[in-house]
Amino acid sequence: MTVTHDNATRPVIRSEFERRAQAHYETKTEDPINLLLGEEDGLYHHHYAVTDFDRSVLELPEPERQAALLAEMGRIENEQVDILLKGLGDLPPTARVMDGGSGRGGSAFLVNRKFGCEVVGINFCKHHIEFSERLAAEKHGVADKVTFKFANMCDTGLPAGSFDAVYTNETDMYIDVYEAYAEFSRLLRPGGRYVCVTWCANDSLTTDSQAVRDIDKHYDCRITSRSDHFKALAANGLVPTQVWELTEEAIPYWELRIHLDLATGVEQPFLDGHRGNELQYLVIIADKVV
Repeated sequence: MTVTHDNATRPVIRSEFERRAQAHYETKTEDPINLLLGEEDGLYHHHYAVTDFDRSVLELPEPERQAALLAEMGRIENEQVDILLKGLGDLPPTARVMDGGSGRGGSAFLVNRKFGCEVVGINFCKHHIEFSERLAAEKHGVADKVTFKFANMCDTGLPAGSFDAVYTNETDMYIDVYEAYAEFSRLLRPGGRYVCVTWCANDSLTTDSQAVRDIDKHYDCRITSRSDHFKALAANGLVPTQVWELTEEAIPYWELRIHLDLATGVEQPFLDGHRGNELQYLVIIADKVV
């Protein structure tokens, strides 16, 4: 059955790939890593991190060591959003921002906290939306400013030119970037900004990376190549103004996570991919030309 939103005329899930991607998250309602990390502050993330951790935690005895490792993961995942906030620039409280692939809302809440602006999260996972809406109302008290919509970020049905900024925070591996960037460009007002935080395949080095294949298989995703990001931006009137290459900074997160009892098995492919530069961590800041 095709899943539709609101007026039952625009399909949210449009392909077998999207169906598998949605199923990957709809069935993981009790993901222990994500849920444990957000228990205290109500900030639940589905992205990674780009900074070192306190390596003294590795010397602690168990079970203190596992608790300290989780605390460090939570800290640096929250800090990851700082690069997104920096990329967005100086947004006024009157700004309207779209979060493409909003997960359980962690980035959206921090964007609102920083700028006081309206944030609309787009997500094809219903239980993530319900979870995020509860957090917005009961934990953060921002349900009037941070909302979540069941929709496909490549075809949102939202009005053209209705956003000052759009961002994706490690979610482009579930979209066709040519289609998505056309939609983001349509949604942005002239001069509006798109910020992409991503781990992408370095196709200037290889187009057949075992690490990339292993990560794709683990997450039922399709990692975007670096060249496709820039080709898709150019094709849709989005002009890169800054690119930050943070691959080396992304390695410590996986060096921490591989020690967790809750490690999922994807840690080594990320370490191999980043260390071999076959998988790069980029922040791309692009403005819509008039």
